[in-house]
Amino acid sequence: MKHERKVYEKISDGILPEIGGKDNAIEAFHCATRLRINLKDPSKVNTDKISQLDLVKGVNITRNQLQIIFGAGLVDDVTSVFIQHTGIPAQSIENNSVEDDAANSKEEKSWFSRFLDDLTGVFSDILPGILAGGILIGVNNLFTQKIIGSLSLVQAIPGLSGISVIINLGASGIFAMLPLLVCYAATKRYGGRPVMGLAIGTVMMSSSLPSMSDVQTGAAKALIANIFGWHLSLTSFGGQIIVALIMGYIVAKTDNFFQKKLPGVIQFVLAPMLTILVASFLLFMVIGPVGVALSTWITKGLVWMSSAFGIFGYIIFGGIQQLIVITGLHNMFGAVEAQLIATTKYDFLNPLFSGSLMGQGGGVLGYMLLNRKNKKAQEVGISAFFSVLFGISEPALFGINIKNRYPLIGGCIGGAVAAAFTYLTKITAVAFGTTGLTGIAIAAPQNNGYLNYILMNLIGCLVGMFATIIIGKFFIKKQNEMA
Repeated sequence: MKHERKVYEKISDGILPEIGGKDNAIEAFHCATRLRINLKDPSKVNTDKISQLDLVKGVNITRNQLQIIFGAGLVDDVTSVFIQHTGIPAQSIENNSVEDDAANSKEEKSWFSRFLDDLTGVFSDILPGILAGGILIGVNNLFTQKIIGSLSLVQAIPGLSGISVIINLGASGIFAMLPLLVCYAATKRYGGRPVMGLAIGTVMMSSSLPSMSDVQTGAAKALIANIFGWHLSLTSFGGQIIVALIMGYIVAKTDNFFQKKLPGVIQFVLAPMLTILVASFLLFMVIGPVGVALSTWITKGLVWMSSAFGIFGYIIFGGIQQLIVITGLHNMFGAVEAQLIATTKYDFLNPLFSGSLMGQGGGVLGYMLLNRKNKKAQEVGISAFFSVLFGISEPALFGINIKNRYPLIGGCIGGAVAAAFTYLTKITAVAFGTTGLTGIAIAAPQNNGYLNYILMNLIGCLVGMFATIIIGKFFIKKQNEMA
């Protein structure tokens, strides 16, 4: 452990002068794979020097933010040591010095950039739970789907039925309570007390309220609240991820307001009570109806787009999805996928992500074959491809494909062809949060889902590889002629 810390400290010492020193840094934090440093002046960054540091798999600058790719797991430890060792502030909503520095920076972050950062933070916090639930759903599908003649594994071996029940409870419980987890993480993200997010989450999903789907189908009646003649229909908000995100923000700001305004003698008692009271009224009177309408619009819009444009829509999306990862905009899809699962029970986006990912993996393999005598290319390529297999594309994108361009193009072609196969075979997922090899656990078993998922990823990878080799030969030939 001491040895690892020394390595991370050495990396931190290498990063600091190449970002213009501590005074040029506003704050530091990390997402699933990247150390992110918000800067006052990004022009002072030497990306070439940073990319040569140990364990660094790629470097990217988006607006005033430097993103250094270390990979899942490793980035947590590196970021922790980096913040402690350099003294650069960790990202915090309540850090006034950070806000002051941000205001004085040459390029203040836009509301959209802050929104993306917030989505990243919220879903990074709850991602382990989502992954656990998704994979457990996949494992339970293996128990309950008919795979031995006309029998499922549970039917063939009755002793497994109890295990299947417990696995199903573990899986379904996480997704059933997902709005509560989102509300908790969003409240924490916006500087509020996380327990207050959990509290309003229980209000959203109160067992005293009928479910929205039952009310819509006529199976239950909404609870009517008479407020001075205004008859307000109340239902639970289970599955409403957008509503949960908004409520997390509302609770954090309301709780902080009451803590600042109320005197210390009564603050402890009244601040949380007033927060939940005000937030509950806003939930049922404003945020809930608006959030549900927004969620419905997003879900129906995506479903309409997938059917209206058909295979061509899939091809375009599969071809460009990894280009979206480069910009960081892919972080917003977590909320969309969660809403799709809650509304339709399936996520058609997840297989598209996986096919596009494997296309870029194929781009890496094509690059390695064209540069098989280059030892450095082989070392970087093996590490990048291994990351792709487990759903992490940043090392491949920033370490090889973007830098050399032709693997990126070949990978996009591979992703597009994989997307066409996805459309034709109707591959969907029962959860989200993981792609590549581990994504098979959440593939929907219908329509030979497991087999088609494997074939889709192979197609993306192989087409990406061959397309990269073909394009790469012309690209290299042209470079040689120019030299």
